[in-house]
Amino acid sequence: MNYHVRNIFAILLGSAIMGFGINYFNIANRLAEGGITGITLLLKYTLDWDPGITNLALNIPLLFIGWKLLGRQSAIYTIIGTVAVSFFLTIFSSFRHPMENDTLLAALYAGVTVGLGLGLVFRFGGTTGGVDILARLVNKYAGWSIGRTMFIFDIFVIGLSLYYLNLDLAMYTLVALFVAARVIDFVQEGAYAAKAIMIISDHAVDISQRIMQEMGRGATLLKGRGGYTGLDKEVLYCVVSRNEIVRFKNLVHSADPHAFIIINDVHEVFGEGFTLDEQKQPLQK
Repeated sequence: MNYHVRNIFAILLGSAIMGFGINYFNIANRLAEGGITGITLLLKYTLDWDPGITNLALNIPLLFIGWKLLGRQSAIYTIIGTVAVSFFLTIFSSFRHPMENDTLLAALYAGVTVGLGLGLVFRFGGTTGGVDILARLVNKYAGWSIGRTMFIFDIFVIGLSLYYLNLDLAMYTLVALFVAARVIDFVQEGAYAAKAIMIISDHAVDISQRIMQEMGRGATLLKGRGGYTGLDKEVLYCVVSRNEIVRFKNLVHSADPHAFIIINDVHEVFGEGFTLDEQKQPLQK
């Protein structure tokens, strides 16, 4: 129950951020948007229809697709996200801030707020309907990032939006969409971003013991052989969070100043110490 409450709260928070950003930056500065939201803004600008009601009406058919293809839990989260976004689009309709003299800044803020809101919704298993459902399906079956897929769909919607946008506003909208796509990927993939480290050392066993005892991180010893010397070597593999990297390097250098260290970025980490509750005792692998 706590798991579902946390997820639903995050989806509602993300939906609120998105609804606020669209009103405060997009609609106030007549910027377009991608996906179903872009169509609702088109109807808002041309027919003055309420974006909240229009967004909900256009998403109903796609919700049935989501129920069939995304599974029961994801479908329920999608319904919550879709209804929440439509609700907050209406609630925040009076919060609008025209920035006529700095449309670029408005586009950047629009991209950040919409991307942050959608990223939170996606990170906790939901969608806000529309293209979000299609993007999750493409991510599930084709492996494309959700931000990239949505950006492609958004280009098509922006083309339709040229009906009421001038060229300058269309280009500013593209900036907002690009920023949103990057923020979505950052929130999703960077939530548990870490560093993967490989260490080749004659003191690998000692280093692994110190890592587990002093840092509480797991360490895996691999068998290796030097290509030049032909001698067997212990190769140490470990994953740490970004804020631990300096401490980790100092620990390794204090144990072996001549250790060969390779550090790589890791965009997602699942397991004990990162996505599970850390144990009080040092981790062991």
